[in-house]
Amino acid sequence: MTFDVEQLDQALLLGSAVLLVAIVAVRLSFVVGLPSLLFYLLLGVLIGEDGLGIAFDDASLAHALGFGALVIILTEGGLTTSWPEIRPVIRTGALLATVGVAVSVGIMTVLAHFVLGFEWQLAVLLAAVTAPTDAAAVFSVLRKVPLPRRVTGALEAESGLNDAPTVLLVSLAAEGDVFAHGLVGFVGIVVLELGGGVVIGLVVGLTGAWVMRHVALPSSGLYPLAVLSHCVLAYAGAASLHTSGFAAVYAAALVLGNAELPHRAASRSFVEGLGWLSQIGLFVMLGLLASPGRLVNGDTLWHAVVAGLILTVVARPLSVLASGVWQRWSLPDLTFLSWAGLRGAVPIVLATIPLAAGVDGATELFDIVFVLVVIDTLVTSPTLPWLAKRLGITVAGEVRDLDVESAPLERLAADLLEIRITKRSRMHGVEVGELRLPAGASVALVVRDGATTVPTDRTVLRTGDDLLVVTPRKIKEQTEQRLRAVSQRGRLAHWMDRDE
Repeated sequence: MTFDVEQLDQALLLGSAVLLVAIVAVRLSFVVGLPSLLFYLLLGVLIGEDGLGIAFDDASLAHALGFGALVIILTEGGLTTSWPEIRPVIRTGALLATVGVAVSVGIMTVLAHFVLGFEWQLAVLLAAVTAPTDAAAVFSVLRKVPLPRRVTGALEAESGLNDAPTVLLVSLAAEGDVFAHGLVGFVGIVVLELGGGVVIGLVVGLTGAWVMRHVALPSSGLYPLAVLSHCVLAYAGAASLHTSGFAAVYAAALVLGNAELPHRAASRSFVEGLGWLSQIGLFVMLGLLASPGRLVNGDTLWHAVVAGLILTVVARPLSVLASGVWQRWSLPDLTFLSWAGLRGAVPIVLATIPLAAGVDGATELFDIVFVLVVIDTLVTSPTLPWLAKRLGITVAGEVRDLDVESAPLERLAADLLEIRITKRSRMHGVEVGELRLPAGASVALVVRDGATTVPTDRTVLRTGDDLLVVTPRKIKEQTEQRLRAVSQRGRLAHWMDRDE
């Protein structure tokens, strides 16, 4: 089959139109409060065979492209994850991604076999593909919810780590040899592959960070490409050595994202854009792969609803309890973590593995998982902000009353912080001198109603002001913490901190 220029023009026309619609859908999803994945899936269905007539039924290609998209998505997740924020809860995230997955898979397998009547292989596959959570789906809903960092950090760590064990489990289950080496042998394989992937990712990440700090590239645009290349190298290298590529790419991205690299902000922005592109392409492709005629089948809907109830009401809460009970988590925190286990693209992508392998019942499994993800998103997403408030975990110290953007000043080893004083901020009425920023940091400019002013210590700040704060990179975190403290507690934050 040839691909000529005319076909290229048509592909670019359709692709650019779909991409623009998807970008607009991001804003719509933010307003509605639902993850954008629903809009992308719907877009894929609308332009599919039963819509505009674009036929796509290549499960093997969907499997390969899905894994490629997940590599970019995990790279973006690792680069934008703050290690100081997730470090206190990394143990909980790791337990949720291992012990939690094991408990969820065990419960779902047994109930899928005895309640839904699935054969054991299909029951294991259903349990495995629905076990991982999706950070993109969760945080697209929780952007405006003032959650404590222990909760968001645990969810972020879990979603970054749980892809690797579930991919391995689904692959083994699709081949029909999950316990071919016995339970101990299976656990050993999982530990070896995950451990090997993490080690390879750390080595590639640390090496890449050292190289980019000591090699001056001729163009700033090469640094984002170098960061992305190191992360993809970690995945491909680990996969070629028969270890977990997903664990490797996340570990490498986490190291690179928290290293002091040249043009770090530009690299993050570049990969974040690629992450959005990957999500859009992935969800639209999965929507193309689905068949509306099969999705509205009575058996499919029934199995999806029952499986979703088992997962949400039984398997997820017990898996969270088994993982968090040893970490001294409160009951409200555990309850929210249980309900916030939102599924997204990963379960649908994993469902393409048995589909590509030709497993009996794989088509029905894909349809069930597709409908389950849609129903779970529609039911769970709108209730998360309400539940957080009802459980009392929206603490004042985490109110998002201050917008902070950062731009690097590489030659000066400093950062330029752009601060917007919002209506909820208590920074209104505070003088610049009362901010008491760390030594070396200063407010360089105040922009009010389009007019710029170089402030003095007696300049009074107002709601709606934009501040430009220059801070040496080594005290950037302290500067941000100080600004947030004043924004949350007012001019007396300095003395209140002393009393504490």
